[in-house]
Amino acid sequence: MLLQRTITALVLAPLVILIILLSSDAVFAVIVSAAFLAALWEWSQLSGLKSQPWRVGLLLLAACVFAWLWWARATALTPLLLAAGVGWWLLACLWLRHFAFAAAPTRENLALKLLAGAFVIVPAWVALISIHARPNGHWWTLLALVIVWASDIGAYFSGLTFGKRKLAPQISPGKTWAGAYGAMVAGVLVALIGSRLLDVRGASLVAVALLAAVTVAVSIVGDLIESLMKRHAQVKDSGSIFPGHGGLMDRLDSVFAALPVFAAGLLLLDI
Repeated sequence: MLLQRTITALVLAPLVILIILLSSDAVFAVIVSAAFLAALWEWSQLSGLKSQPWRVGLLLLAACVFAWLWWARATALTPLLLAAGVGWWLLACLWLRHFAFAAAPTRENLALKLLAGAFVIVPAWVALISIHARPNGHWWTLLALVIVWASDIGAYFSGLTFGKRKLAPQISPGKTWAGAYGAMVAGVLVALIGSRLLDVRGASLVAVALLAAVTVAVSIVGDLIESLMKRHAQVKDSGSIFPGHGGLMDRLDSVFAALPVFAAGLLLLDI
C-alpha cells in the first residue's frame, strides 16, 4: 500500500505544482472549483444523500456560489468567509469530542452534515483563491500545500516509528500523538524554509512558523473530521479515484482545514 501511495503521489504532485505555478488566477479558480466540486460530491455521499438528482443539484448550487465568490473576491466578503472557516474548525473540535453526534441516518443529521460540508469547502475555496492572487501568491499557495503534505509525511513516519499512545482511537485508530508531533515538526520546518526563500525575515519569520504550527494542528482536525464522517457512513474511503489514496476527500481533508487558517494568518500578518 505504501508503494502504491508513493507512486500515485509522485504522479500527482508534479501536476499540482505545475497548475499552481503556471496557471493564471482565473484558470486556477476553474481547476480548483472542479476539484472541490468533486470532493463535495463525495462529502454528500458520506453525509447520506443518496438521491443522484439532489446531489447534482447540490453541485450546481455550489458552482454558482463559486462563480459569485469569484466576482466578489476583492470585497470584504473574503475575510468574513475566512473567519467563518476558522470558526468552523474550532467548532469541529467539539464534534470530535462527541463523535456519536449526528451519527444516526436521519434527515436532520443529513442537513447538518451538508451544512458542515459548506463550511468545509467554501472557506477553503476562498482561501486558496485569495492566497494565489496575493503578491508571490503562486509560491505562497505552493508553500501552504507543501506544509500540509510535509506534515502528513512527518505524521506517518513518526507514528510508525514512535507511535504508541492513540490520538483518537474511536475515530481513527491509526493516528497517534507521536504522529501529531511529527506532523508539527515537519510542517514548521517546511514553513521556515519556504518563508525564508520568500524573503521573510525577523519577527515575521517567527510569526509564520507559529502560523504553520496552528495550521498543522487544524489540518489534523480536518483529517479526523473526515474519518468521523467515514465512521458514520461505515466506509473505508470517500472514493476510489486515486489508487492507494482513496477519494478526493481523503486527499483534501487536511487541506480544507488548513487553508482558511493559513490564509487568515497571512492576511493578519500582512506578509
